[in-house]
Amino acid sequence: VQLQASGGGLVQGGGSLRLSCTHSGRTFSRYGMGWFRQAPGKEREFVAFISWSGATTDYADAVKGRFTISRDNAKNTVYLQMNSLKPEDTAVYYCAVDRFAYRPIATMKDQYDYWGQGTLVTVSS
Repeated sequence: VQLQASGGGLVQGGGSLRLSCTHSGRTFSRYGMGWFRQAPGKEREFVAFISWSGATTDYADAVKGRFTISRDNAKNTVYLQMNSLKPEDTAVYYCAVDRFAYRPIATMKDQYDYWGQGTLVTVSS
């Protein structure tokens, strides 16, 4: 299984970015996908989850109303649209694939078994 994340960069506070993560090596449409982030000196934390069908999503409180996770099963890709970015959103963002197929929700790191390489998002004030 390989995950390739892209779309990070430098943006001013209040701006937007869209992250993408392309998955290969497993039947993508059977698995939930998550986005996590890790800021310098901090633990990796949950950001967003989308179920295998896309019907269920979940977000960390810190990003609710600003970030939107989506997926395109035909393209084996999951997205994270990030709006109204704040300096505290600065982190390396990682996509990950759920360890088990058809799980309704997964927000813990150990529920995921494959991770992308990370893409850096820097938000200036």
